[in-house]
Amino acid sequence: MLGLLPIAAHAASVPSCQQQASNDCYFSFQPAPGSGQLHYYASQSAEAAAGPAEPRSALIVIHGHPRDANITFNAALAASSLANSRENPVVIAPVFQVSPDEASKCSTAGVPTAQTGDLLWTCASWLDGGEADNARGITSFTALDALVVEVTRRWPTVRVVTIAGFSAGAQMVQHYIGFAAADVSSKVTIRYVVADPGTWLYFDGVRPVADGDTTSGSTCADASCRFHLAPPINACLTVNQWKYGTDGLPASLKRAASVARAHYASADIFYLEAAQDSGTGRGTYSHILDKSCAAEAQGSFRLQRGLAYAAYDRQLLAPNKHRAVVVIPDCAHDVTCVFTSPTARAALLGPSR
Repeated sequence: MLGLLPIAAHAASVPSCQQQASNDCYFSFQPAPGSGQLHYYASQSAEAAAGPAEPRSALIVIHGHPRDANITFNAALAASSLANSRENPVVIAPVFQVSPDEASKCSTAGVPTAQTGDLLWTCASWLDGGEADNARGITSFTALDALVVEVTRRWPTVRVVTIAGFSAGAQMVQHYIGFAAADVSSKVTIRYVVADPGTWLYFDGVRPVADGDTTSGSTCADASCRFHLAPPINACLTVNQWKYGTDGLPASLKRAASVARAHYASADIFYLEAAQDSGTGRGTYSHILDKSCAAEAQGSFRLQRGLAYAAYDRQLLAPNKHRAVVVIPDCAHDVTCVFTSPTARAALLGPSR
């Protein structure tokens, strides 16, 4: 496990940090000595949390492709407030920084830009465990491992850590699960929530096909659909390549596909999909959806891809877990709508099953 070297943080958080992101809520640490800094928003400082209000759980939420950590953080805060949990969870939202040249393609107003000494990725490399551009051996996955340790160090009363992502953040979380450090912390239970990713990581060479479909890639948008598993019908050479499958795993991930599959199968995972995140209508952001042949082999849109993956999980990947996808009504591709729904709040802030 990588060692941690704390860095002086910003001023202690104030009560507003439990309502919205601000510079007062922005902290940093080094995932490894001399590696550079990773920043994160936190809903409470360790000092402010001392006493009866000490958190018993932590919710780490991963931003989307625009690196909208402030928006994702605010959505998680709203969910936490509505849940009114006795665990008094501390909400954390890391920021995977990019270089100034990259920032014009994936930035959100209000999120601080990269500073000298920050770890840097590209707009896409952090999504699937890529190495930092300026720190050899530090991947976005090992940085997330280190963040879990940082959270348990700063808030030692935390006993449950939930790692959740929406959209591209959900892609990152879903890919991370199989490669997370097995011994990241013996003190806590780790849970995962995967909400509305554009594509999924498969550990086998088959894909779910809805009964009655005659083409590769499910078109079924109904949670009651029945699926069977079959090799992809379309002649797509990249269908099983990383990040859609485990062929060509990057050496920097330092884990065999079979070991990653076993880790994933044993994890505590919840799947969420927005009911209206299908088709090309308003709020689906279908224009940014991955439409490569490898992605299309997983389904036509996000909802279809999520339903199909849950079927693969139940039938082949982890049948003993009985994982299901929870469809969130009245939401399209909107992190606030999804995270604050009653069913999502139960997944994000409920006890481990």
